[in-house]
Amino acid sequence: MLAFTNTLAGKKEKFTPIHKNKVGMYNCGPTVYDYAHIGNLRSYVFADILRRTLELNNLEVTQVINITDIGHLSSDQDEGEDKMTKGLRREGKPITLEAMKELADFYTEKFKLDLERLNIKSPHHLPKASEHLGEEIELIKKLDEKGFVYSIANDGLYFDTSRDPQYPRLTKKVEWDIAGTRVPQNHKKKNPIDFALWKFNPSLGLESPWGKGFPGWHIECSAMSMKYLGETFDIHTGGIDHIPVHHNNEIAQSENATGKPYVHYWIHHAFVNIENGKMAKSEGTVLTLNSLIEKNIDPLVYRYWLLTAHYKTQVNFTWETLQATENAYNKLKEHLESFGTEKGKVHLDYSKRFQEFINDDLDTPRAIALMWELIKDGKISTQDKKSTLLEFDKVLGLGLDKILKLEVPAEIQNLVNEREKARENKNWKGSDTIRLQVENLGFEINDTDKGPKITKKS
Repeated sequence: MLAFTNTLAGKKEKFTPIHKNKVGMYNCGPTVYDYAHIGNLRSYVFADILRRTLELNNLEVTQVINITDIGHLSSDQDEGEDKMTKGLRREGKPITLEAMKELADFYTEKFKLDLERLNIKSPHHLPKASEHLGEEIELIKKLDEKGFVYSIANDGLYFDTSRDPQYPRLTKKVEWDIAGTRVPQNHKKKNPIDFALWKFNPSLGLESPWGKGFPGWHIECSAMSMKYLGETFDIHTGGIDHIPVHHNNEIAQSENATGKPYVHYWIHHAFVNIENGKMAKSEGTVLTLNSLIEKNIDPLVYRYWLLTAHYKTQVNFTWETLQATENAYNKLKEHLESFGTEKGKVHLDYSKRFQEFINDDLDTPRAIALMWELIKDGKISTQDKKSTLLEFDKVLGLGLDKILKLEVPAEIQNLVNEREKARENKNWKGSDTIRLQVENLGFEINDTDKGPKITKKS
């Protein structure tokens, strides 16, 4: 049975798609004003495992990850400076729409590179908020016609939550009130929990029927998700921080605009903390994927580390734990390489157990443990182990298909030999220079107690 923890129901539920054998899934994407930090990236590793699990169950998935390039203020409660403007100020760029687009395009490409490095499948749609202004305006008009919208002069258009007796759907009202006390409240609102649909900005804004400005962050997600997946779709994901405000607001505006249920399954992952504190750009406590790469750590080591914990479990990042994970990942690669190149059969019992574990609310820790149980099982041939591990990896996405023994070009082998001589002579600078040459040619050197192992770059 395929089952996930549904925040909307408050419990684990059997998954049943709306349309037979097809699934629509929306994953809250990044606001592209800076590099994504490794805590942000847990969202997309988690979503990728979810997609691969659905596909394992022969479901055809349409995946949407949005790009927020306008309209996201520094507080989820629609207060503070626009994040894109903040990014322009940080980089000393002019505060113009043109510069904002340049900034967004740059960090969108960096985000896509991060997805590639983490072996995350490309979404079927990667829509930008700035390119869906028409859909956002039409959605606000629908809400206005139904009496859910009011205007605050020199501020913006707001959704009147008092008109929705079911607000908020995902949390108790007291939980929202606690979250809402974290920032100063806008006392011009009818209710403290009302949220922005359109923010006025006559000096830097987009044209609308109500004057220049920007759509609210929440309305963007509703407009883009429904454009690509329909007014009702299967799955919406994000971090637990999105539950009390952003996702409650999405539900309220979407369901009141269409008169239909918005999403059937809401699935949320826990935080990645660092040094016992939340990883957040606003607090300067961030590590990017480049932070790992600078220490010669393969991004797939980070993916492996995330999978050793359940997505609902808060994890604490330390360099020591990542080092231990790197050792385990390298041992996994060594085992796979030692199994040779001959193909075997997928072991049906292990394959069945793997699917049972991963179908049970994406239990990746048990799936990882099963992988090591298989490696140590002396009753199974190395050929069958290899084939079964590669079958597991269609879901785990650890890049095992890329680390089998490969034909190393003579040019690369000669460089590796030169590097070994440099290391013997303790010429560390020369050794590092050769390593970079090898990486620029598309290969990587992993030093082991059995000598250097050469693999294709992820």
